[in-house]
Amino acid sequence: MTGKETGSEAFESSDLLLFLGRWFRPLLFISIAAAIVSAIASYLVHDKYSSSVILFPVKTNSISKALLSGRDDAKSDILEFGEEEQVEQLLQILQSDEIRNRIIDKYQLMDHYGIDKSGRFPYTRLYEEFEGNILFERTEFMSVRIEVLDEKPGMAADIANDIAALSDSVRHRIHSDRVKDAFAIIEKEYLAKQREVKSLEDTITWLRSLGVYDFQTQTEVLTEQRAQALIEGKKEVAKEIDETFKLLAKYGAQQVAVSDKLYKEYQRLGALKEKYEQVKVDMEESLPYKFVVNKAVPAEHKKYPIRWLIVLVSTFSTFLLSVLTISIIEKWRKLRIRHAK
Repeated sequence: MTGKETGSEAFESSDLLLFLGRWFRPLLFISIAAAIVSAIASYLVHDKYSSSVILFPVKTNSISKALLSGRDDAKSDILEFGEEEQVEQLLQILQSDEIRNRIIDKYQLMDHYGIDKSGRFPYTRLYEEFEGNILFERTEFMSVRIEVLDEKPGMAADIANDIAALSDSVRHRIHSDRVKDAFAIIEKEYLAKQREVKSLEDTITWLRSLGVYDFQTQTEVLTEQRAQALIEGKKEVAKEIDETFKLLAKYGAQQVAVSDKLYKEYQRLGALKEKYEQVKVDMEESLPYKFVVNKAVPAEHKKYPIRWLIVLVSTFSTFLLSVLTISIIEKWRKLRIRHAK
């Protein structure tokens, strides 16, 4: 069995060599023609230069959490690189319509790519060109790579750097929209709590104007003073103290209730104030949401096209296609001759 297979392979190899020898000149001519055509075509393709930015997302998105929180672990978040979740979020932002449209408008990419605005589906072609020339990808090191291809090396670098910068402004705009709503809610609660505390403070002030300062302390002190006055026979003093006791009996319970409530409301007001200040910082201030490892610089050498590779692949593909086509034609002719007999 092995001998038959070896013989068959040798037969097929010899047939192939005979076939190539018989069609050597046509195949050589076709291959040379393909090489010339592909070489000319490759020179018609404009050179494109590549520039890229490498960046890491940050772990935290909240300035107040990173800087104002009392937790030790939160303070270190500002220096930590983001994880997979933050990388995916950054990729989504980079691929947003807002960044794409701002880059298109700034660099006039419709004209730059030579797209006729009055032609068919100009924006479809524009977006396809944009996606073909601008790539966003996650690297194996959990960073994000922005690569831009363009005929002008300086423009490729500028677009890449601008996209990286726009990622911050877009994310800040998204956060600001949400934080503004949160700030409006917390501000409303904070101001209402301030008014409530002010009302309680006014009540305490009024009670003090009546002579009611601290029900428990005053009761203890006045009880001792009344007993001492009675021992010393100072009935007028004891009578004045009795009047004060009547006042305490009338307003003492209110003073205790208001004081207890005011203490609790001070605590709640303090918590609201802390949250109010944190949300205000998040609304008014911003920090970069990324660490830029490498900024884009104009490339010195083109990345595309690789002309020798285009010529090689085109020539080899044409050669194989020619061999296949000629072999099919030969077999078809042999079958016709066989059927004719």
